[in-house]
Amino acid sequence: MSDIRNGVEAGGSAPPAPAVPVEAAEDVRVWDPLVRLFHWLLVAAFITAWVTGDELKSVHIYAGYTIIGLLAVRVLWGLFGSTHARFSDFIYHPATTLGYLADMVRLRARRYLGHNPAGGMMVLALIGMLSAITATGYMMTTDAYWGVQWVQETHETLVNITLVLIGLHLAGVAFASLEHRENLVKAMITGRKRAE
Repeated sequence: MSDIRNGVEAGGSAPPAPAVPVEAAEDVRVWDPLVRLFHWLLVAAFITAWVTGDELKSVHIYAGYTIIGLLAVRVLWGLFGSTHARFSDFIYHPATTLGYLADMVRLRARRYLGHNPAGGMMVLALIGMLSAITATGYMMTTDAYWGVQWVQETHETLVNITLVLIGLHLAGVAFASLEHRENLVKAMITGRKRAE
């Protein structure tokens, strides 16, 4: 009669360890929950503000205030947050960013676990543009700037520039996903990416 102790048969060997899927073993946490929540709430708030601009003023204004709040949280998290959320992790010298873009065109860009130099520059550009949009939007609600043409035109111009930046951002995400064979949209949902 065999004596079984701690899962090992007497005179035998331990049962084999369960196989770990390669994908699971290679995944690492990159984007913390706050970064992911910020990203998708910002997408929703911007779309809401853009769609409701002239038709639903109150919704448009609340969406703008939501964007202001989100930007404030993101700036603080960029200073004090998790490793890959910090500005120090993804702000590069302009020459490095230009070099990265040149390598992208040649299909030999280095893969980064967090934001690559172009992605980091885009984060800064979008934060800056959205800050300017919400500032001019707020100005239009004040007595001093109510109905002032140049403020409204600046607001609309900034929105149009931001739409171009969003298009470039989406193209960059698609390009990097193909080049490095990983789904960056999925990574911003799950928070996980393939380890370096």
